[in-house]
Amino acid sequence: MKLFAGFAFVWMSVFFSAQEHISNFNALTVTYKFHPNFFLYAEGQMRGIEDYSYPDYYEIKGGLGYILTKNHKPFIGLGRYATYKNRLIDKEEFRVWLQDVIDFKKGTVKFENRFRAEKSFFHEPQKNKDSERWRYRYRLNISVPLNAKKIEKGTLFANVYDEIFLVSPQKPTFARNRVYGGFGYQVDDNFGLATGYLWQREFEAKGNRNVHFVYLSLNINIDGTTENQRFFHFPGAD
Repeated sequence: MKLFAGFAFVWMSVFFSAQEHISNFNALTVTYKFHPNFFLYAEGQMRGIEDYSYPDYYEIKGGLGYILTKNHKPFIGLGRYATYKNRLIDKEEFRVWLQDVIDFKKGTVKFENRFRAEKSFFHEPQKNKDSERWRYRYRLNISVPLNAKKIEKGTLFANVYDEIFLVSPQKPTFARNRVYGGFGYQVDDNFGLATGYLWQREFEAKGNRNVHFVYLSLNINIDGTTENQRFFHFPGAD
């Protein structure tokens, strides 16, 4: 508890000392476990990056996950992404990816390691330009329930993570770093809420950029199996 209170203090200090404007990051996720070993995942996002009150980015994505073991969940996904400038679409992206999630617990603290390889195809309609990109991501996500021994109905939990992004063939190779700190609440067996602060550092040849997000999400978990052990999926800001 003291550890996460310390993290919260650090994130809030960074938040209020930020010189850049604040952006918004809103997400709706749905996880449907239709088999003891398989689940479907879908997510919609809307962000206001240049202007907090006006969305200029969205994404729609989803995929299929496999519960290899309790602590090992490979996944395959695809999605469409769009960025707007001056209220006109500036860049469209189609993305496919493979990921592997391996987690373990130490007491009540859960450590999640996520590895992801992405292939993206871009189209810029204003320039009539096409391009491609490989991107590799690693995220260490730490979460802990604050009023229970595990996440279940009525549980408040804290969550922090750090994620790095490597790209090819663009330069620099180390393209982005994300740091997140926030809290979540499992309302009932199906609905969960999460909110927090996300700091995104983008590294570019022409100069680096900071983006500060206020994150808010609604997570819906549907378990269509007859298992007694309920599976809760909290994707975090992605």
